[in-house]
Amino acid sequence: MANPRILELFPNPAPGRDYVIEHTHHEFTSICPITGHPDFGSITIRYVPDRSCVELKSLKLYFHAFRNEGIFFEAVTNKICDDLGSLMRPRSLTVVSDWKGRGGVTSVITAAWKPGRRGPRR
Repeated sequence: MANPRILELFPNPAPGRDYVIEHTHHEFTSICPITGHPDFGSITIRYVPDRSCVELKSLKLYFHAFRNEGIFFEAVTNKICDDLGSLMRPRSLTVVSDWKGRGGVTSVITAAWKPGRRGPRR
């Protein structure tokens, strides 16, 4: 499973201002846990930073760590949201995964981070 320790942060250069950062990874790949077939999609993260921002090379490596993982669309989207939210503690964060069609079906999953949340509920 992708380890959030891969992710690196840097200080927000404008912590007194709300502004939106959006990163899209167009070549996201994971594995369907039922069929073993690859799933292809785009992952977009959109956030308003508080004290820190995510460094792009580490984000790319984190995304690539899912390549051989058997994980459902919903789970991967929520894991990314929880990992980034727990690490950065942004003012707001939304993660959207947009999956390529297979068998005539496409999926778009959206997860939002709630400020003050301390990570996934167990």
